[in-house]
Amino acid sequence: MDYNENNPMSYSARAETATYDTGLRAYLLSVYNYMTSALALTGIFAYLASHWGVLISALYQFNGLHMGLTGLGVLVAIAPLAFVLVLSFGVNRLSLPAMQALFWVYAAVMGLSMSLYFFLYSGQSLARAFFITAIVFGSMSMWGYATKRDLTSMGHFMIMGLWGIIIASVVNIFVGSTGLQFAVSILGVGIFVGLTAWDTQKIKQLYYMTSGDATVAGKSAIMGALTLYLDFINLFVMLLRLFGDRRN
Repeated sequence: MDYNENNPMSYSARAETATYDTGLRAYLLSVYNYMTSALALTGIFAYLASHWGVLISALYQFNGLHMGLTGLGVLVAIAPLAFVLVLSFGVNRLSLPAMQALFWVYAAVMGLSMSLYFFLYSGQSLARAFFITAIVFGSMSMWGYATKRDLTSMGHFMIMGLWGIIIASVVNIFVGSTGLQFAVSILGVGIFVGLTAWDTQKIKQLYYMTSGDATVAGKSAIMGALTLYLDFINLFVMLLRLFGDRRN
């Protein structure tokens, strides 16, 4: 439609566009608020689990210079996967308050499982890896939001790479190769950098599929936050493995 200041339809079209833009900003703000709050909760619980004697004794067992997981520690380590599966497959059946509760509990349990890194790496390494991750993640997320390029093909390629590093990581549990772990970490950084941009673009596109339904938009925001949260956490772990200073 050609712009004509005397044409009422031109004002209507502009008003509709402004409404969509305002709604999109509010939606994305909700996504990032969920994600950053979950990261903060994870950090708090990771710190508590690594400094509070009761939690340390419940999750870890020490034998001289060796450290292992207790039965509860093993359960906590695999519990985040269960939460992700419940949220992913139950999105249509769960209520919005139930999804919010599961999301916060998931972030807390993830913090307990990640407390291990406080024992393995120095505090300076953890802080350095976190700030590098925040800068890289923020840059790629902004690019994924702003770019006009369709990132679908790149995203599918990254998903295939993700399955590759998962398989390689499982194999390395039995092989114990430091070289393979180094290669997985390098590939993992590239893969999660790409996934951050693609996931941001998908979250932006999903907004227009909510059809103004507040409940659907709320659930979509939680799932979008979960996706970006996982991108951030995995990128952080890969960078920590590459550049972190391990404790003796």
